[in-house]
Amino acid sequence: MPKVLFVEDDPAFAKIIEIFLQRKGYTLHTCYRVRDAERIAAQQRFDLLLLDYRLPDGIGLDVMRAARQAQGAVPTVIMTSLNDIRTAVRAMQAGAFDYITKPVNQDELLMVLQGALQQKDAPQQVAPPTAASEEKIEGNGPAAKELYRMAAVVAPTDMSVLILGESGTGKEHIARAIHVQSRRAAGPFVAIDCGVQSNELAVSELFGHEKGAFTGAGSSKKGKFEIACGGTLFLDEIGNLSYEVQIKLLRALQERVITPLGSNREISVDVRILAATNEALWQQVQDGDFREDLYHRLNEFSLRVPALRERTEDLPEFVRFFIQQANHDLQKNVAGLTEETQGLLHAYDWPGNLRELRNVIRRAVLLTGSGPIGKDALPADLALQLYATQTQDDLRAQRDNSERDIIMETLRNCRFNKTKAAELLKIDRKTLYNKMNRYGIRL
Repeated sequence: MPKVLFVEDDPAFAKIIEIFLQRKGYTLHTCYRVRDAERIAAQQRFDLLLLDYRLPDGIGLDVMRAARQAQGAVPTVIMTSLNDIRTAVRAMQAGAFDYITKPVNQDELLMVLQGALQQKDAPQQVAPPTAASEEKIEGNGPAAKELYRMAAVVAPTDMSVLILGESGTGKEHIARAIHVQSRRAAGPFVAIDCGVQSNELAVSELFGHEKGAFTGAGSSKKGKFEIACGGTLFLDEIGNLSYEVQIKLLRALQERVITPLGSNREISVDVRILAATNEALWQQVQDGDFREDLYHRLNEFSLRVPALRERTEDLPEFVRFFIQQANHDLQKNVAGLTEETQGLLHAYDWPGNLRELRNVIRRAVLLTGSGPIGKDALPADLALQLYATQTQDDLRAQRDNSERDIIMETLRNCRFNKTKAAELLKIDRKTLYNKMNRYGIRL
């Protein structure tokens, strides 16, 4: 029975979720405060964390970090009632597996928890995807074609590649595509999420450890470098590694040897490094938080994965793929989207990118009986954000129209003397010219 640490400050809601999950075979330990959950997380091991984001004495991510210190990465699902998907994106960047918005649909919650447990139990070494599955989700727009063209160019080499992009854009997917087309395709593809590792555990995960090297090290363990020998090692969220671990990583890349934690022996390794990060890594270098020599070692070649809002021409293809995937996983037979739903999805800016789109589609397929997905199956916060954005756009348009009218009226009163008009408007001539150009005012 999966053991879950459940943190929720609403006792009535917590009881409902407790009863539901216990009936589904889960064992729950429920806390209502961050400090209580942190204490329990340090004492016991859990298969899964289910955490409310906003709590009276902190946030759910505090509990996730405490559990990580005690037992390493634990699959974590964040619940939030905030109508702000960016909160969920930040949680994913911090290492959460997934998120779910309140009010919680119980079937959706069960689906998300099962997905998190499957990830935990999945083997670390994953077979490369087939060419057919790669083709399904590449996209056909100019940005996608250029991205995959450049990936194909660098794939046959042994150059380290730094893959840049926002959270949820599919950076690991690009890394796998490079591996599949490389001379190392027959070797392993091993991925490690650097964003969910504490100092000691990061060293252990990367380089391995000997029995007794630290508290809880009951046996020796191979590190990801050794496991990936002859293949590709993908370092996701590389910018989250501590400075101390960065030094050890740089040595491994330069000398092609590693030293397991608690050991004096050196092990030769032959791996190709692909790393991924958001686009602020160079800023971390300038701020002194990331080593410049390591940055250049990782950045022999770089690829930028565009955000979904920059490639909306690919949205229909991704939607079809995720519907097909969700139909298979959930044993449903949902057929496409209604025209209204299509319009809503195209109008949304997708701050969570492909990961968010996948979650929205899976939820919508789950809630749709048959036929196409209607707008009622979309999360309420998506519609609210669209409304807020459209309202802001309307206000901005009204303000711009009003400003244009004021400028035109002032120019007329000054017999189109721009210097005099600028004085009356209390702006300089350059600003006046810029505004006239912006509003298409021609004299």
